[in-house]
Amino acid sequence: MEKTPTGTPVGVDDPYDHAGVCDHLTGDGRCRFALDRAGDDPSFAAARRADDYACVAAGEDREFRDCPHYRSTTDGRECVRCGLEEVRMAHRTGARPLLEEHHLSYGGAGGDGDSGTDPSHEITVALCRWCHTKVHKSFARVDDDASPDPEAFAAREDRRSREAEEFGFSSAAERYGSGAEDG
Repeated sequence: MEKTPTGTPVGVDDPYDHAGVCDHLTGDGRCRFALDRAGDDPSFAAARRADDYACVAAGEDREFRDCPHYRSTTDGRECVRCGLEEVRMAHRTGARPLLEEHHLSYGGAGGDGDSGTDPSHEITVALCRWCHTKVHKSFARVDDDASPDPEAFAAREDRRSREAEEFGFSSAAERYGSGAEDG
């Protein structure tokens, strides 16, 4: 199983099995990295420019892992392990998110990005806090068939009920007093 730079497990044997489309891929199949960040890797950008900025993986018999700038990061909407959905609490300071970004591999972990066994692409998925802990502190795997932890389910339902309360109607008189006792 792959491990983090500190030696804890990430919960997968091959991060690319869980990776999605490259974050740099545009809707028309071009490489946004080469378009927007040409100065970061001029030779890569020149090669892409010569090929009309076509994505490296767009070539025949090519995969995203063939691109030196491939990156696949999560949208963070749902835990990939147990399916718990995120419920964000706007205007709540200190409210910790239910979902966290979990790295399956780390961009540039091998220094030059080509050290053989070290992954060189950033690949992340969303895990709820509870699954994230289980993956790092045990032999739990990202692709386990898991249900949300009871604590996770309770936290999500608590947020949903608070969210519903915020949508409820109350008049200004109810919220701030009617002002009748001032008279």
